[in-house]
Amino acid sequence: MVRLIPYQIIIYISSKLKYLTLSYLGRQFMNLIDVKTKIDHHQHLKIAEFWKNIRTTTPHKHNSYIEFIFLTGGSGTHTIDGKPYRVMPPVLFVVRKEQVHHWELTGEPDGYVLILKKQYVDNCPDKTLRDLLVKVSAYNYLPVGPSRSLPLLFSLLLESRGENYPHRSVVTDGLLKALLGSILRHAAPSRHHVQPGADLYRRYEEILGQAETLRNSVAHYAAQLNTSPQNLNALCRKAAGQSAAMVLASHMIGEAKRLLHYTDMTVNEIATRFDFADSSHFIKYFKRHTGTTPQAFRRQG
Repeated sequence: MVRLIPYQIIIYISSKLKYLTLSYLGRQFMNLIDVKTKIDHHQHLKIAEFWKNIRTTTPHKHNSYIEFIFLTGGSGTHTIDGKPYRVMPPVLFVVRKEQVHHWELTGEPDGYVLILKKQYVDNCPDKTLRDLLVKVSAYNYLPVGPSRSLPLLFSLLLESRGENYPHRSVVTDGLLKALLGSILRHAAPSRHHVQPGADLYRRYEEILGQAETLRNSVAHYAAQLNTSPQNLNALCRKAAGQSAAMVLASHMIGEAKRLLHYTDMTVNEIATRFDFADSSHFIKYFKRHTGTTPQAFRRQG
């Protein structure tokens, strides 16, 4: 039997604690999706040319902003929430705050990146801008075909943000509305037709998109919107053709897929995160909406 003198015992215990701490931190790290911030905390809007040196990035989310990427050059794939899209310029990608994405580019990219925080829209007195943003954010991938207006509008917006001058915010708002409206011109008309109750539906989608942790309860979100679950359900059906529960499910299933695909969280941990009574209820919920179990989805990669 090996005898340890006191200072050796201390070193031994310390090394064990260090190992346990590192193991715990490693476990916690694996349960987190990388969150990137490409905009200063005091900025609410940022536009820049797409970085030409980008080729491959790791899967990540964005820190409380929506990102519009308009590419006029480049090739490869852009994966959003596990779905790969071919980069075939000119093309527009929209990545919402809650979505995970990464690039695998094979050719030098060219284009623009527009970053927009919720605060910018909240501070804008023009309701039209908010409505346009909700409609455009419904898309992840939008081939735009030959267009003279989009490159010009992105270029003008970039130029308008280059320096401070009187009425800059008015110019920015005007160019941003023109840009979003031009984007929608390339989209299917039926996808952005405004229905009655669209404002409350927009706020509901906004809350679900901004929530750090989703809860499996329409009543919880109806209370935040100062309405009843029944009224929220009726307005969602009018605005989107779906029940409030289905709208919530699309967000929850999307987040569940991200956690299963990009982290090593257990099914039980994910069920607890979404406020399910137990993992069996969550497994049934997931299978009802996807046709497969969480475990099978994870194995599929």
